[in-house]
Amino acid sequence: MSLTVVLADPHPIFLLGIEHLFSSEPDLQVVARCNTAGDTLKTVRSHRPDLLVLDVHFPDRSGLQLIRELKGYSLPTRSILLTSIIDDTLALEALRLGVPGVVLKTMPPHLLPQCLRKVAAGGQWLEKESVGHAVEKMLRREAGARRLANILTPREIETVHLVAKGQSNREIADKLGLREGTVKIHLHNVYKKLGIENRVDLTLYAQKRGLV
Repeated sequence: MSLTVVLADPHPIFLLGIEHLFSSEPDLQVVARCNTAGDTLKTVRSHRPDLLVLDVHFPDRSGLQLIRELKGYSLPTRSILLTSIIDDTLALEALRLGVPGVVLKTMPPHLLPQCLRKVAAGGQWLEKESVGHAVEKMLRREAGARRLANILTPREIETVHLVAKGQSNREIADKLGLREGTVKIHLHNVYKKLGIENRVDLTLYAQKRGLV
């Protein structure tokens, strides 16, 4: 029995190459090729393929956003991200979304059909180095969050995250619905509890522990 596959990538030549690669695999049937996320969403909902092989970057929205939208439908489709570069942020988001396949376009071509079969059978095929770094970062972030939860109040933790993202006291006050003076009090308490003297040190503290 053949596995039905939808291919999605903004580069038509690349799609043709992948389809040609699968043409020699009797158990892999490409039912559609798409160049945009919008077209991919409609096509996957219509064909309900076993597998969706897609890039991360599309002109209308990201592949991860597309996967997030597809999760709102009752589809049998399992997704495989096939991309040029995988950074920690991308890998972490893919893990959170439960994406079973994350691979680089530089992988040996003969391995891609194996990847599809493994994912279709309920397994995972993850690019080890990038995903490994992402898991390590996620564990550091969780450990750092647990430590902060034992030291700071929930509002102080929110303040730390926003400071680490470069937001001013006024911006933080607006976002959290507080007075600017209250934000200053929270920061004073955070500095005291963490043994930190200023915003720069607080940002470095948060980055080192993977909190941002």
